[in-house]
Amino acid sequence: MRDRLVRAGVELVAEGGTVSLREIARRAGVSHGAPRRYFPTHVELLSAIAGEGFASLGACLAAVPPEGPPRARLSALAHAYVEFATANRGMYELMFRHDLLRSDRLGLRETSLPLFESLAALLAAARPTPDPVAAAGALWSNLHGIIQLWWWGSLPLAAGPDSLPALIDAAVAAHAGPS
Repeated sequence: MRDRLVRAGVELVAEGGTVSLREIARRAGVSHGAPRRYFPTHVELLSAIAGEGFASLGACLAAVPPEGPPRARLSALAHAYVEFATANRGMYELMFRHDLLRSDRLGLRETSLPLFESLAALLAAARPTPDPVAAAGALWSNLHGIIQLWWWGSLPLAAGPDSLPALIDAAVAAHAGPS
């Protein structure tokens, strides 16, 4: 039943629907009180749904070929990250909700932090730095900002509707150096 409720929530997020306990229960074909038996709080259910998003993001990033120069792999990783976000806006927004990450329900940090650590290691291999964690945080923030400004329509207006790949490349170059 837990998996069924999470799948229903994932579907709702993908469709852009309201992700309420009642709607998830309706979608899963159970009574509106059933989710509370498996997820005592709404935050726990949302965390489980976000966990599925992190698993999908992890699979997406794991598909980046592990061979080749670190700089090229970093670029491929950045493009895969932004592609995931733009293809899964609702899930991406849910995954990075502060209340879910801060509460660490169902071990979201255990799922999300290894992705960040991989980014830091790859960035350090591409361009050694005294503080790879800070450098990776800056690159990740840059990519997150690109995604957000793209969704808001600011970047397509300012840089052009086809500029997303170039913006990603510029962010990687700013943090890892030119290719």
